[in-house]
Amino acid sequence: MCGIVGAVSSRNIVPILVQGLQRLEYRGYDSCGVAIHADGLQRARTTSRVADLLAQVSAEDIRGSTGIAHTRWATHGAPAVHNAHPHFSHGPGANAEAQRAGRIALVHNGIIENHEALRGALEDKGYVFASQTDTEVIAHLIDSHYDGDLFDAVTASVRQLRGAFAIAAICRDEPHRVVGARVGSPLILGVGSEHGENFLASDAMALAGVTDQIVYLEEGDVVDVQLGKFWIVDRALKPVTRPVRTVVAHSGAVELGPYRHYMQKEIFEQPRAIADTLEGVESVVPELFDGAPVDGQPGAAAWRVFEDIDRVLILACGTSYYSGLTAKYWLEGIAKIPTQVEIASEYRYRDSVPHPRTLVVTVSQSGETADTLAALQHARSLGMKQTLTICNVATSAMVRESKLAYITRAGVEIGVASTKAFTTQLAGLFLLTLALGQSKGSITEADEARYLKEMRHLPVALQSVLALEPQIISWADDFVQKDHALFLGRGRHYPIALEGALKLKEVTYIHAEAYAAGELKHGPLALVTSEMPVVAVAPNDALLEKLKSNLQEVRARGGVLYVLADGDTRIESSEGMFVIRMPEHYGALSPLLHVVPLQLLAYHTACARGTDVDKPRNLAKSVTVE
Repeated sequence: MCGIVGAVSSRNIVPILVQGLQRLEYRGYDSCGVAIHADGLQRARTTSRVADLLAQVSAEDIRGSTGIAHTRWATHGAPAVHNAHPHFSHGPGANAEAQRAGRIALVHNGIIENHEALRGALEDKGYVFASQTDTEVIAHLIDSHYDGDLFDAVTASVRQLRGAFAIAAICRDEPHRVVGARVGSPLILGVGSEHGENFLASDAMALAGVTDQIVYLEEGDVVDVQLGKFWIVDRALKPVTRPVRTVVAHSGAVELGPYRHYMQKEIFEQPRAIADTLEGVESVVPELFDGAPVDGQPGAAAWRVFEDIDRVLILACGTSYYSGLTAKYWLEGIAKIPTQVEIASEYRYRDSVPHPRTLVVTVSQSGETADTLAALQHARSLGMKQTLTICNVATSAMVRESKLAYITRAGVEIGVASTKAFTTQLAGLFLLTLALGQSKGSITEADEARYLKEMRHLPVALQSVLALEPQIISWADDFVQKDHALFLGRGRHYPIALEGALKLKEVTYIHAEAYAAGELKHGPLALVTSEMPVVAVAPNDALLEKLKSNLQEVRARGGVLYVLADGDTRIESSEGMFVIRMPEHYGALSPLLHVVPLQLLAYHTACARGTDVDKPRNLAKSVTVE
């Protein structure tokens, strides 16, 4: 979702700001802009891509050594230039020319919940609003507190804000100064090594190649960034020192290479991503879950947590939620641990019954998902202190707020529709299942060795599944003109059907729904016609014969079936039934293989329909607002 880049330097900073925005494009956005301090404030904004912004600043010769930039995903106000960031403030009663010049320029990620009340109070003071955004409220609020010191104005303003936000502001009257603040949304400080420069950003990737010295701001921090120096105060306005960490954000990971889209590239990177995620895993040892050393023993914290729990609560959103639903089958079936899976965006808004012996597991690609982070904090407030995050970003807020973590190694995922992050999450959750099974005595060492052998074979098995791409393309040709689709699965493959339907919705805009196949006769069968393609996941497991009966229910109503079947299921292609045979049956780990053809189906259908595959309409990659 929205991205922030800010900089103070002794050189022209515009190219770095724009390049930073380009590195944040993967988050998804519908407008972008930049504001520069150069004999006052200059601004350029567009509802096109960052490349258009670059052309605009070049044509207008916008340059300067202090500035802020932003990519916006619309929440308050439609995607339009007047709603795009940065927003300018102006004094009450200022004329049109003064309004254009501005005194405060501000960019903002997040949502201000009390913006309407603040807007009314500011309008009473004579401030005129040029947008429908909650962000412009912050710019005017800072202006209303400004008395010659931007840092003081920002600290006074953030005390009045309710919601989640990360902001960066510059002032017309104070060159070489950017002030930032964060509550509930990520913001980092980048420490430069030359030109006296320092940076702010919402993501370390924005600063790749510029600096690898990163300070992660904590909740409630306000930071004053100046030429050659910076300082930070906490929510109590007390000066604090935050550690400077070396963080290497690999900008090369965003190169498209020979692939047509990032989504295709990332689907085909899954064998490597799984191999990297499992690298060095010879046995399920405590160190896998990154427990802090206890009594000088690495990993002892993890075993102490595992010994102190007798149930699991998984909190996640979207694709990560479906990985949690899959893991429920593993945790209960293999580790024999009662497991509950909750949609994070719903969990903290209902009355639940907490249990202190619960392991709270959060799952997130970015580790910054606002709903999941808030759900984690809510669970802790209810007395559930044992927490573990499975995440692709080791330095994320979710990892920092959890006792334990398993860091997947999917690499940078650019496509909004998650693919390799999902399969590596499944790998991490399966390892967690084995670890908990061991700690509870539910699996033997022989079981563990067998499962790990199967996991190490996954990259090879995934390569065989990817070789099915030509057959998937032929299916995609059938889906191009469809408006609806139905996905079916049973047992641990029901969540995979849900994920397949989500992928098709996200990138093709075809309405798709998924059901547990046994539920067909309880309502969804009414939707089945020859115009409603039905995709079924058919592994050779204990529910196969039940699934076959469900498929016959579809055929009897004239439905057209597309079946991903293991080779020994005896499901054959025939009129109205198209079958792709999976290379091998993979037991408990079968969901990791069966999801890949569904990803390919969504991708190739989207290509045929001509949609924006990597940046689907209305969606964003890292959802940092509720």
